Parts: sequence; C-alpha cells; structure tokens
Amino acid sequence: MNPGYKDRPRAVYAADPAQSRGRLVAEPGSPTRSEFQRDRDRILHSAAFRRLKHKTQVFVYHEGDHYRTRLTHTLEVSQIARSLARALGLDEDLAETLALAHDLGHTPFGHAGERALDACMAGHGGFDHNAQSLRIVTRLERRYAAFDGLNLTWETLEGLVKHNGPLTDRSGAPLAGEILPEAIRLYAAQQDLDLWSFASAEAQAAALADDIAYDAHDLDDGLRAGLFSLDDLRDVPFLAGLLDEIARLWPGLDASRTVHELTRRVITRLVEDAIAESSQRITHLAPGSAAEIRRAPAPVIAFSEAMADADRTVKGFLYPHMYRHERVMAVMGDAQQIVRDLFAIYRADNEEMPEEWRDLGDGPARAAADFIAGMTDRYAIQEHRRLFDATPDLR
Repeated sequence: MNPGYKDRPRAVYAADPAQSRGRLVAEPGSPTRSEFQRDRDRILHSAAFRRLKHKTQVFVYHEGDHYRTRLTHTLEVSQIARSLARALGLDEDLAETLALAHDLGHTPFGHAGERALDACMAGHGGFDHNAQSLRIVTRLERRYAAFDGLNLTWETLEGLVKHNGPLTDRSGAPLAGEILPEAIRLYAAQQDLDLWSFASAEAQAAALADDIAYDAHDLDDGLRAGLFSLDDLRDVPFLAGLLDEIARLWPGLDASRTVHELTRRVITRLVEDAIAESSQRITHLAPGSAAEIRRAPAPVIAFSEAMADADRTVKGFLYPHMYRHERVMAVMGDAQQIVRDLFAIYRADNEEMPEEWRDLGDGPARAAADFIAGMTDRYAIQEHRRLFDATPDLR
C-alpha cells in the first residue's frame, strides 16, 4: 500500500446509518446491511437505473460503443465519490448511493431532451431532472407491496435534492433567482427535508465527483469524436500544463495514450485538490456532527480557489467546442423534435401510453412527461417510428 494513503475511520461529522432519521414508511432493519447500503442496493436494482445504459450523456448510443452513457458516467461518479468519502472519513455507502442515484431522472437525449420536455411542461409545473429523480425514488418505481417508490432513508432523499446546496430560506421561500421544482415542493409537504440547509458532506462529495467525472470523460469523448484536438486543449492553461508534463515524461507518446494520460491526470489533480481543500475547510469548521456540516454557512467539500478556476476554464472550453458543436447541435435538435412530438401525442391521447403510465393522479401532461423521461434513447426513437411517418435519423 502507498505509505501516503490513509484509510480513515468514519469521522464524527460523517453521516451515521445507525442514527438515520429513517424512512417515510417504517421498516424493520437488516441484520447484514446498513441503512445506506440498503438504499444503494434498492437503487442498483431499480428499473430506472438499468435504463441509464441506453441514455445519452453527450452522444446518442448508436454513434459509437466507447462513448459514455448515463450509466457509465454514473459508475465513474460513484468511484470518485467513494474515493473522496474514504479520504475524508465520510460514509462511503451514502456517498456511493447518492452518486448512483443522481442522474436517475434524466430524459433520453441528455440535456437536450430535458430542455425540450421542460418547454413542453411550461404551465404544468415544468420539468427538472433532479426533481424527477426524487419523483422516481418516491413514487414512480413500483416494486414493493407496502409503498410506492423505494422508501429510501431521509439522508438519501435529502442528498438527492440538495446536493448542489440549499433550495429555500428558513421560512421556506425559494432562494433569490431560484424556482423550487414542483416535485420537490410537493414531496417536502409530505416529509420535511430541511430544504434551507446544506446536505451532508457525503452528498457534497457526490456532487463534486459529478463535476470531476464529466470534466475528464467529456474531454476524452470529445477528443475521440474529433470535435477538437490535443493542440486545441493548449488554450486551457490547466490542460496545457498537464500535456507538457506528459511530453516531458513520455516524449513522442502516441495520441491515444496521451489522451488517457491526460484524462487520468485531470481526475487525479481534481480529486487531490478537493481532498486537500475539504480537509482544510473541515478543520476550520471543526464540526462535531453531521448536523453541523448541514448548518455550515458554505459547503465543506469543494475545490480550492485555483482549482475551481481551472474547473471553470475546462467547462468554458467544452461548452462551445463540444456541447454547442455544430455536429452535436444538429443531432440534439432532431432529438428535441422527437421529444416534442411524443409529448404532443401522449398528452392528447393517453391510450397511446402503456396502461400503468396513463393516470397517476397528476394530469395528462405530467403523465406524458413521466413516461417520456423514463425512456431510453432507442425506445424514444422506436416509439416515434410507431407513431409518425418520418423520424429523424439522429446522425
């Protein structure tokens, strides 16, 4: 073992499954698994989790076998979240659980599908993938005789909705410039998730792991797709420094191995910085419990100022060179049309949907949104071909 590595015991400020606030529907405990391990397993066995393997991250599934999907992205986030949690003395199982659940509510065709569905739902409560994740685990998964959803612990639900920070002030009013998604507002009336506070350190670690994972793998996928070159990355000082390091260590290294060396260095630098900065923040705060982490005035799991700037420059490069690249935009424009067409059909005639999706008591628009959001890319394309004479090729 690396002598510099420390496998730390769970810290006093970590979430403790033995002290969980419990589940909405009381259940007997497990003799072999902690409460957070049970949550993780319920997510892994859910239908929504399985569908992630055929949902777009950036590239539609048939564009290539090696591009990330929502599932492979989720697994990478999970690995990074566990690494952060282990190094900081947090509960690894809760961090992993939140990483595995964080994208359950994503539509087919990535953020383009979400934008289309949100536009369709204007006037009907809108659509937000984070709120949809909550809706899935509290209502739409129907696997148990005693309850709808997965009946997850309070700590998992809290982390799922607040991993990016508080959503309201102490009075319950949405924060300035924010809109509280309908699904979260309705659920909070049933079970108070303390929307005014930060989430656990484990939830914060999962959120930062998400940033780390997609910085690295979107660079990898963008290079693989030929949307930009290694030379283009030299416009980003953080990446230029890593490329210079690789060139010094491995002069003449071929492009394929250079890409792999680069992406793993991106992950390593971001993870190591997050561990160092978070350790300093925790030391300064000196929390004696997980509750004190939640009441802190700022996140405790974060990048240093310098690395946060590097993270912004990477995202600033990827936005025009990848997410808004004309090739990607052309495909996503067609994908959005598929979502709009399907929504119009299902909202007008719910007989076109499977019976179990037709009426959940929230009206035809929300039923259509729930059904479409759960689709994989290829099922959405298949449904469009069934219902329309012409379907975009998405190539």
